[in-house]
Amino acid sequence: MTLEKIIAITGKTGLFNILSQNKAGLIVESLADKKRSSVSLKQQLSALKDIAIYTYGEEVPLKKVFFLIFKKENGIASVSLKAEPAQLIAYFREILPEFDEARVYVSSIKKIITWYNLLVENQFDFNTLIDEEKAEEKAQ
Repeated sequence: MTLEKIIAITGKTGLFNILSQNKAGLIVESLADKKRSSVSLKQQLSALKDIAIYTYGEEVPLKKVFFLIFKKENGIASVSLKAEPAQLIAYFREILPEFDEARVYVSSIKKIITWYNLLVENQFDFNTLIDEEKAEEKAQ
């Protein structure tokens, strides 16, 4: 499982793994309950590899944020989503101190934590994220 094949679908909760493609769209599998479904290409899809987080400088790829959470949490699930908004902001500031608080909302932080926890539950290999980043740096 790689971030290239994991997507978020507007209007649906959770993350989905792309299994295959057909004429009408994609066949995906929910990471939460392993149910398969068909998704039209007319729906708004976001590949996790294409998502970035606003900072006061350059945007930071989501995969780097996931790896930073992974390092902080030693590979286990992250904080509870039931924490107070101020606690979630403080936690995210520990992960990514330079994130732009005016453009990264608490709801976005909750979504990132939810996605991270889903990946942990599905035994995603976060070490591959840093390997991909090193390969991209060499290519540039």
